[in-house]
Amino acid sequence: MNLVCESQIVNDYLIATEEVDFEHPLIAELTSKLEASSQGQVDFIKKSYEYVRDAIDHSWDIQSSRITCSASETLMHQEGICYAKANLLCAILRRAGIPSGFCYQRLTIGDTPDTGYCIHALNAVYVLELEKWIRLDPRGNKPGICAEFSLEEEKLAFPIREAYDEVDYSTLYKTPNAKTIQALKSNTDCINMYLHGLPDQL
Repeated sequence: MNLVCESQIVNDYLIATEEVDFEHPLIAELTSKLEASSQGQVDFIKKSYEYVRDAIDHSWDIQSSRITCSASETLMHQEGICYAKANLLCAILRRAGIPSGFCYQRLTIGDTPDTGYCIHALNAVYVLELEKWIRLDPRGNKPGICAEFSLEEEKLAFPIREAYDEVDYSTLYKTPNAKTIQALKSNTDCINMYLHGLPDQL
């Protein structure tokens, strides 16, 4: 995927926002721990990604009704859907001074188009030693889904099926999509939101 940056100003991918609240003490503490256990920047990116992918439950996978949104809230409760998990990974990376942002896919909610569509969030991070952006999907693995950290080729959670009218958007955004955040803030039950309340287009 050839990513197209929404902004050419690299500092736009380092800012704190309401959702990417990396100044929160919990984010600061976690980032420090991950940095202390890492051997260089690439290892830190890998460890941060794997932490969010593996240690933070995807709310649908555990059938939780709780909705989390901000990075700190997601970390505090150790769960969230892809939008919240992307906020957390972005916050950890930005706390460490590593540019990161948001990418999106349009996927079927179930296995086929008749189940409807939803917008799926993932991250992109700038790897300084390679001088390039790579995409990482911290959604969380389970049978049938296997996303991995890779510098050579993308290993994302969901392959795009063009025959099903799925879309891989090429824009790398500096802030979370407003529709995705509105979904998190306007719903009260995560399971119902996941089935009926997610945006189906950017």
